[in-house]
Amino acid sequence: MSTFDDRERAYEAKFAHDADLRFKADARRNRLLGEWAAGLLGKEGEEARSYAMSVVTADFQQPGDEDVFQKVAADLEGKADQATIRAKMAELLVEARRQVVDEAN
Repeated sequence: MSTFDDRERAYEAKFAHDADLRFKADARRNRLLGEWAAGLLGKEGEEARSYAMSVVTADFQQPGDEDVFQKVAADLEGKADQATIRAKMAELLVEARRQVVDEAN
């Protein structure tokens, strides 16, 4: 094995690790967003948890965040505007990343 091969493996491992953290942070953000939206919709307990999970699974419909945004925006029509939802998504992504990194350490 050469140093180049070792370095290549290290980069590949780091890329896979970073991708895994991004996936976990996105899923966590979606759950947090679902919990926030559930509160605005007056859902509590199991109903709120179920709704939050429906937001998480909405992310698997198409690449990117737009599918999650569209679901939450449709559900919160009249309760939160698009700018508020997008701002909350950005805020919660920061929080989700922090949580995921803290759990990984």
